Amino acid sequence: MDKFRQMFLRQLKYILYLLSLYTLGWGFTEYKKFFLSLILGTVISAFMLWSLTRKIEKVGRAVSERKKVRTIGTLSRLALAALAAAIALEYPQYFAIVPVVLGLMTSYIVIIIDFLLQKFRNNGQYV
Repeated sequence: MDKFRQMFLRQLKYILYLLSLYTLGWGFTEYKKFFLSLILGTVISAFMLWSLTRKIEKVGRAVSERKKVRTIGTLSRLALAALAAAIALEYPQYFAIVPVVLGLMTSYIVIIIDFLLQKFRNNGQYV
């Protein structure tokens, strides 16, 4: 589980870097609605990544202890995505739905990029 936690922390670091870029974009450009929407989606995406990581660790412990395995929280992640969409639709003067959805996909894109970076750093083997 130590490698799993390192992977999560590395991915969270990448997401925080992206959030800082989005914040700079919100502060210094005229595309405030776009960047604020990206920030909303990415913050919820980071929370979903944390939640998924926590659930996977719990499932891993349950399997190793031969206990009954519960779900990994798909419904809660869907509810969070619906919450982000509802916020964007409720306040259209501040948020746009398309950048919110792009922000929600940020953690998945970061996971894929992190996987590819780690694979190429380790000569084609993902460790």
